[in-house]
Amino acid sequence: MEKRENSFSFIIFLFFILFLIWIVLQFLAPIFITNNINDLSGIVGASDNEAVIEKMPFPFNFVYSFGDRLCHQKVDRSLFINNNQMPFCSRCTAIWLGLAIGLGLMVFYKIIPDEKFLILIIIGIVPIAIDGLGQLFNIWESTNIIRFVTGLLAGIVTGLAIGIIIDELKDLKIKKVES
Repeated sequence: MEKRENSFSFIIFLFFILFLIWIVLQFLAPIFITNNINDLSGIVGASDNEAVIEKMPFPFNFVYSFGDRLCHQKVDRSLFINNNQMPFCSRCTAIWLGLAIGLGLMVFYKIIPDEKFLILIIIGIVPIAIDGLGQLFNIWESTNIIRFVTGLLAGIVTGLAIGIIIDELKDLKIKKVES
């Protein structure tokens, strides 16, 4: 990881701001909701909790609606703030947070995709894969702390990878213009 020479990357900064706003809304939603949201358990890809979510004020209904569609929101695998279940489970929340952190790092630093980064990807992705597969096949039941840590690692590595992809696309565009 090396410091960017002249300035930060505006495109990566834009992605970082979007993910930062998204994760801040996820933490603010249960603080500002007054309904005691305590069981949003459902299935991924379905709107299981529309009746509860439609009563929420904007933008929190938007955040919870995304959580309803993209996450299982199992109550025992979720974090609570202000006696309200968060819009995403602990692992998904950590992934979103990690994406913001990874992109935030990429605003000021540049990573060359080499063998060291491949090792970093493995360190970030393998734990979430092992934990998720262990739960899927009922080998063990993970804890919210483990889900959060493995999600955070995977999210950070993914945020870094998104930043690398943006840098590589910019470099390709510059090379194309120069030729």
